[in-house]
Amino acid sequence: MIALLCFLAANALAAASGAYFRPGQWYQNLDKPGWRPPDRAFGPVWAVLYVLIAVAGWLVWQAGGAAALWPALAVYGLQLVLNALWSAIFFGAHRIGLACIEVVLLWLAIAATAALFWPVSQFAAWLMAPYLVWVGFAVALNFSVWRRNRT
Repeated sequence: MIALLCFLAANALAAASGAYFRPGQWYQNLDKPGWRPPDRAFGPVWAVLYVLIAVAGWLVWQAGGAAALWPALAVYGLQLVLNALWSAIFFGAHRIGLACIEVVLLWLAIAATAALFWPVSQFAAWLMAPYLVWVGFAVALNFSVWRRNRT
């Protein structure tokens, strides 16, 4: 149970970046595509995703054999760091293009995490799938916002 709480806390820490670096007026003034979800959708979606990500990591941890799990959990940690960095780059630094590159790296790290989870726990790997899809959508959205707002 303590391990699950640690995974939930690690995900909450990554989520804190999104709570700290808020969209604000700068973001409201950007030209955004019509297919972008409403602002109110992002919070609930991310809340569910962070729980799924935490449970996936915990399931792999529970499988034991820390030496064998080291690569999977290291990449898991990397994707959490990349997740937290995106808000700082996009909303904090207003670097839309750099955030676009970073979110592609995040997507790759999520895919690698799921692939490394698969031999340990297929269920954990599947729990990463909604996150992978959502971040894939975020790549398209970030790219569209960048294209529309290049100066």
